[in-house]
Amino acid sequence: MHSSRLPVIAQTAFLVACADQSVLLNSERIEQHFGNYGIEVLPSEAGIRRSSLFSYVGEAKTCRTYAVVEFAGDIDPRIEAAHKLIEAGSSIGATLREQGWDILKHTLHIGEMRVPDATGEIRQLMRLEGPQVVAVHAYRLVVAAGETELAYATILEAHHPEYLGASDLLDIYGPEPGERLSGAELTQFTDLLIGR
Repeated sequence: MHSSRLPVIAQTAFLVACADQSVLLNSERIEQHFGNYGIEVLPSEAGIRRSSLFSYVGEAKTCRTYAVVEFAGDIDPRIEAAHKLIEAGSSIGATLREQGWDILKHTLHIGEMRVPDATGEIRQLMRLEGPQVVAVHAYRLVVAAGETELAYATILEAHHPEYLGASDLLDIYGPEPGERLSGAELTQFTDLLIGR
């Protein structure tokens, strides 16, 4: 088992004040907004999955959501089949829904992040030029069916400015939880997203 690199607050028990949402999947929202959708699993370090949720503009792929996923330490046997498909590169939300699970997002943080000026993975994949700020969302992904709820992953996402802003995330997921990430936890959070 690896040690977690996610902010301490993201490793704690579910926050009572978290926004709990079963909403349109990110893949569905990208397809509605841009007319198409794809996913590419990127090179990732042990215990972390990095992926680009993209749309095509002509022949070019533009990342609309850059996601860093840390799966729960012990995957429940009831979701093992879906998890194997996800590990092989399938969409998390779509795969879990196809297996009969509802998706709940327990929000941990909504905010913005300045994209570093130096050439980096997010900047390249999103085809960003000049100074840019992207909306970020951290949440615990829980799968539910009937009375059963299972923690599946903690997910950190950065969204392309043409796709979602922080105000859009607040409209979708509601206000942030009462307990916020500390400055140090926020730094850990952004370092994970930009690959430091």
